[in-house]
Amino acid sequence: MRKLKQIALSLALVSGAAQAADDALIKKGEYLATASDCIACHTAEHGQPFAGGNAIASPVGTIIATNITPSASAGIGRYTEQQFSAALRQGVRADGARLYPAMPYTAYATFTDEDVHALYAYFMAGVKPVDKATPQTRLPFPLNLRMSMMVWNALFLNAPGYTPDPAQSAGWNRGRYLVDGATHCSTCHTPRGFLMQEKQDAAFTGAQVGPWYAPNITANRVSGIGEWSKQDLITYLKTGRLAGKAQAAGSMAEAVTHSFQHLSEADRAAIAEYMGSVEDRQAPASGTSRFGQGSAFSQVSAFRGEPRSSSAGEEGARLFSGNCASCHGSSGQGTQDAFYPSLFHNSGTAENNASNLIAAILFGVQRHTEEGDVYMPPFGAQPNALNHLDDQQIATLSGWILQHYGNADVNVSPAQVAEIRRGGPASPLVMLAQAGVGAGALVVIALLIAWLIRRKRRR
Repeated sequence: MRKLKQIALSLALVSGAAQAADDALIKKGEYLATASDCIACHTAEHGQPFAGGNAIASPVGTIIATNITPSASAGIGRYTEQQFSAALRQGVRADGARLYPAMPYTAYATFTDEDVHALYAYFMAGVKPVDKATPQTRLPFPLNLRMSMMVWNALFLNAPGYTPDPAQSAGWNRGRYLVDGATHCSTCHTPRGFLMQEKQDAAFTGAQVGPWYAPNITANRVSGIGEWSKQDLITYLKTGRLAGKAQAAGSMAEAVTHSFQHLSEADRAAIAEYMGSVEDRQAPASGTSRFGQGSAFSQVSAFRGEPRSSSAGEEGARLFSGNCASCHGSSGQGTQDAFYPSLFHNSGTAENNASNLIAAILFGVQRHTEEGDVYMPPFGAQPNALNHLDDQQIATLSGWILQHYGNADVNVSPAQVAEIRRGGPASPLVMLAQAGVGAGALVVIALLIAWLIRRKRRR
């Protein structure tokens, strides 16, 4: 009897240890999924976590995020770990169809086998299955030919895995692993070529992402964030703001809300250490950065009590006074606690690209952190809405703000506002397809062949 009790106790201990190991693995996978910000794309507004259905604007058209819950009928419940790895790191679904790189598998290719195993454990055992199918993504021909991604992957997809640099510190290597992989920073912040590939020679130097512009985040002190301290970047990743310099909006606000603020302090520090080493050698090394431009200015006294004027400057001042001054101050100075930011010494008004200013006015800003909720209402609401501004009004307001608080060399037209309202600039590939389906397909094929030949010659 004593022996049976000992055996039972041993089995219980083994079972308990196995359960603890499984729980730890799932917890690790959950952390990696958070770092990867999977929920931001794969969860529709007011939808269930990871159930898909979110419409993602891209330069080639709208892409519908799929259901990645462990549902056997609508999600990835029937995926083996090998199939899961192929989708995550190679962009190949279980049925053999190719994913579009809006799903950043080019970055997730960096994941080690151990981390893929943890992610698989989490999505299969730690996520609630949702039996709800999502609509199909429908892009214009020839972009709807998923088989073309085989050629694209052959050109631009790196082999799976990560090789540490022994010449660098453990923190630097961890930061690079996260930046290049899970947090996929390059996916947004690196400009893309004609075939929508990342331009590696211009990594992290800034790129258009739908209606928003992901700015230069290299260590260049003028064009990038080189004047930020390591702690500055850690603070920004945790809170989404750096008083007197920058505030996260758009997809970066989502990344802070769902991902960066939940990382460990050590991982945020590792990211900051690595990014502090990334240079932009093509940009100027001297001059005024985008974090130090503009000054306080008020034009209220110029039109208060006067008849309505047709002057564009006074119209901009009126629009500012009626829509912005109540939060940002009559002189654009913001509030003392910087909850409502200053409009000068602000990266949103000092970029050479006005997309973020336009998009913030059109779509507003929303961010959730431990500091509290940040909300700026959208002014691009439907016509006849109380807070609706048309394209001309937003162009006038944006131009006035830039003239007095930011980069006065940047002009904004109603056509630019309309483009941002539609979701941002379209890819030349779409224009080719719209100009002529056959001609567009032939041009794309010819370019792919030419690129392959060029690549082979370089090797």
